[in-house]
Amino acid sequence: MKLIIAYIQPHKLNDVKQELYKAEVYKISVTNAMGCGQQKGYHESYRGVDIEVNLLKKVRSEIGVNDNFVKPTVDAIIKGARSGDIGDGKIFILPMDDCIRIRTGDTGSNAIG
Repeated sequence: MKLIIAYIQPHKLNDVKQELYKAEVYKISVTNAMGCGQQKGYHESYRGVDIEVNLLKKVRSEIGVNDNFVKPTVDAIIKGARSGDIGDGKIFILPMDDCIRIRTGDTGSNAIG
């Protein structure tokens, strides 16, 4: 089992969800996040004062999958999120020791579904 964490542009979320659905991945958690990478932010002027904004809006999605769904999930995220520009995002894949479904008490691969 793996936990896939992806940081993507907020306007790409619907595209990523559609690609995940096509790959038969339906369970996803999404939160708003702030971050910076190679984009390094931007400058704007507020009431004549130059302000550096280096934390940009991102969306963090977390998806727990069985090992055989890792590649299709990653491919779907890339297909939905890629624009070719700096700031498209990052994907992290972490090992997941266990998963427990609270409602039934199922554990492991059965709990992920």
